[in-house]
Amino acid sequence: MVKEDRIEFSVIIPSYNRVELLPRALDSILGQSYPPCEIIVVDDGSSDATARVLRECYPKVRYYYQRHSGVSAARNLGIRMAYSKWVALLDSDDAWLENKLRAQASTIEANRMTRLVHTNEIWIRDGKRLAQKRRHKKYGGWIFEYCLPLCIISPSSAVIRRDLFDDIGLFDESLKACEDYDLWLRLCACEPVSYVDEPLVVKFGGHADQLSRRTVGLDRYRIEALHKLLKSRILTDEQRTLALATLREKIRIYVGGAKKRGRSVDIVKYETMAAEWTSADID
Repeated sequence: MVKEDRIEFSVIIPSYNRVELLPRALDSILGQSYPPCEIIVVDDGSSDATARVLRECYPKVRYYYQRHSGVSAARNLGIRMAYSKWVALLDSDDAWLENKLRAQASTIEANRMTRLVHTNEIWIRDGKRLAQKRRHKKYGGWIFEYCLPLCIISPSSAVIRRDLFDDIGLFDESLKACEDYDLWLRLCACEPVSYVDEPLVVKFGGHADQLSRRTVGLDRYRIEALHKLLKSRILTDEQRTLALATLREKIRIYVGGAKKRGRSVDIVKYETMAAEWTSADID
């Protein structure tokens, strides 16, 4: 029996004015016990010293600069430029433990049909480790229903076979946030994923430029993602029922908040959306 070629990873880091955090992420890649074949940093229009630091301290890193277009556009550019069959995503404010890629390569070796492998993670905020709640529990297999309430796959934990993007598309560049939620829903509606139940990623929170802190009303982007997903008609009847129930509940909560704050435009927009799905009921 002929052994398949070594599994190779291209690591993609999107970064925007993160020169103080980026070296921690890069050093965690360089310290992997199973080294990737390349590291790509996509600079999303930084005005800091990112280019100089990479040139002087990380000369082997492939560097691309683009006008400030958002994290989705940066990730998508990196995916298009990658050489390897597998891409590994890492946010510039996160880091990997040294056996992260080795554990995922072993999982792929054991199941060559899998096209996404994610791992558990450690959360650090303001220097302290946070406990994860039950709703943040992660799973492998057919996990679509677990992905509906919130994003349970961290981009920094995921390695993805590149041909998967040919089937489901890349990150949605129109979403300012929850672009990963949108992608995982599209993916997990169509196939199972693999999961390594080890905390192999360290996610650091609490810094001022964290996207989730800078973006108001994250659930409206989840609503947009669900709305788009339902219109795509890629779901089974059971999946449509679950997605519709989640959409209606998120709209109910979001509209309630909009009413308290007097945001009339949002009230009209999302009540109209809810009525659309109530009357059509995906017929």
